[in-house]
Amino acid sequence: MGVFGWSLGQFLKEAASSSPTPGGGSVAALTGALAASMAAMVANLTLGKEKFREVAPDMERVRREAEETLEAMEKLMEADMEAFNTYMQALRLPKSTPEEKSFRQQKMQEALRRATEVPLEIAERCFKVLELALEVARKGNEMAVSDAGVAGHLAWAALQAALLNVDINLPYLRDEELAAQFRAQKEDLLEKGRKVWERVFTAVQEKMIK
Repeated sequence: MGVFGWSLGQFLKEAASSSPTPGGGSVAALTGALAASMAAMVANLTLGKEKFREVAPDMERVRREAEETLEAMEKLMEADMEAFNTYMQALRLPKSTPEEKSFRQQKMQEALRRATEVPLEIAERCFKVLELALEVARKGNEMAVSDAGVAGHLAWAALQAALLNVDINLPYLRDEELAAQFRAQKEDLLEKGRKVWERVFTAVQEKMIK
């Protein structure tokens, strides 16, 4: 049974325990999934209403993409947990001889790379949810605009949270070119995400005032 098969109580209990997984990356993915669910809900509350007939194709696409994001986030939660566990396994490898030390370092670097790639993927998905939140905030049912705002708040928070898991790994990557590539991806996502989040916030506030 995958992580999404856990009860909410079970997930929270595991996350709060001394067990290292699920950790920050998985929690960021779950938060991003919750954001996607809110975007999908606004789309569903817009579809089927004559007043919003013209934006129905857009809302259908938002709903579909949000549902795809939910599936992706479940896989990314599990990938995040697997990446950390793989790194811990590498740490426990023997290091008595030069050969063992070299092999251990190789496995640690491979695990670190994956443990950095996964939260970057989570952040990229969260950016997509921010775009969906902006679309439903602007075009969706105004009675659910606060839910569009929740989608935006959660997606932006999850994006930033996921990237903290990138930051903590970067200093330990020995491949400086790869580390620079990851750092550039991170900065790009933060810059783009902040801009979209500001648009979401503005769109929600303007519609709520009306």
